[in-house]
Amino acid sequence: MTPNTKYSTDPAFALTLDREDPLQRFRNSFIIPEQEDGTPQIYLCGNSLGLQPTAASDYVRQELDDWAELGVEGHFRARHPWMRYHESLAESSAAIVGAHPDEIVVMNTLTVNLHLMMVSFYRPTRERYKIIIEEKAFPSDQYAVASQAQFHGYDPADAIVEIPMDEHGRFSTEHVLETIDRHADDTALLLLGGVNYYNGQLFDVEEITRHARAASITVGIDLAHAAGNVPLKLHDWGVDFAAWCSYKYLNSGPGSTAGCFVHQRHATNASLPRFAGWWGHDKSTRFDMPDRFTPIPGAEGWQLSNPAILPMATLRASLDLFMDAGMAALRRKSELLTGYLEYLLLHGENDSWNIITPSEPEQRGCQLSLRISSGGKQLFDHLGRSGVICDWREPDVIRIAPVPLYNSFTDVHRFAELFHQYFTDHA
Repeated sequence: MTPNTKYSTDPAFALTLDREDPLQRFRNSFIIPEQEDGTPQIYLCGNSLGLQPTAASDYVRQELDDWAELGVEGHFRARHPWMRYHESLAESSAAIVGAHPDEIVVMNTLTVNLHLMMVSFYRPTRERYKIIIEEKAFPSDQYAVASQAQFHGYDPADAIVEIPMDEHGRFSTEHVLETIDRHADDTALLLLGGVNYYNGQLFDVEEITRHARAASITVGIDLAHAAGNVPLKLHDWGVDFAAWCSYKYLNSGPGSTAGCFVHQRHATNASLPRFAGWWGHDKSTRFDMPDRFTPIPGAEGWQLSNPAILPMATLRASLDLFMDAGMAALRRKSELLTGYLEYLLLHGENDSWNIITPSEPEQRGCQLSLRISSGGKQLFDHLGRSGVICDWREPDVIRIAPVPLYNSFTDVHRFAELFHQYFTDHA
């Protein structure tokens, strides 16, 4: 593979890129963990947990102050009234995932939302009962689809179809489509990661959705590693439903409130079954406490309970930054930053490791997964002692995620230096 000639290995080049970076100012909007000597860690783990926005504590403090001052009246009189708090997040969330605001609801956690969606959209029959999912999907997704199949009386060994990785640890779109075709007659649902968590590959969701829906297969997308990372157009692509966590690229804090998308064509479909809760009931009669459930049209109709305000406050702090930066600008920097990381790594390439993430920018987000042939955990531990926070996945992969909102080109250059120096020292 020929490294991109628009880059340079000179550390001064990284400083130049940082000075010219139009998004450089956002780095100061996040709290970067420090090493024992007070210098910033090289934080390359936003694909696992995003950094804390500096404004998050102020946003949470506002709600705590309103709670202290107003008590229950905060539902209506808080600076950001709690009754409608989740509604204030719909427009910005919609901009990030390419949806209409009424197709979005912020609620629950990712796997809870996937289960709620499958209650409505996984409707197996004797003829069509299978679920297609990619190999090495995040384990929670694998557990969720297997348990859904079991709940409906099917053996997961028969009902779950995995799209296998190729010998390079990737998925070709052609192979995904071929898998759909082979199982089209007996498949009810395709549940795909927008970005595979393990290898960092961005799927062609538009083409895959078109192909699956043409075969009358319902399409759901797990956006855990895609929301806030790559451009998305869920509405235009015709995805039936999607769900995502918000603590990775969306920087809302550990275990924070997740998001959910339901396409407008399902907004008023009374035939869809669902697990109902009072916060999904028609707002105009919600406090009349009627016996009969009437869902709110759109994604809000899948809500169960009133929203958790404090986690939503941290999410709002991050979403405000996304709206300021814009997904288009973030994507431009992401491609440049990840390409720079790839370039620096390939300049010291040896037989001890390889990149399993696709090299084409349109097939990845801001993650590179490095497969280490031997001693990977020792390398990972060494990086940690050297001030790098990244991610280890058994049996042999280190995941590196340079996030455009807060990572610098100098971060990337320093990481590459430490990475190559390890192999030099252990040659």
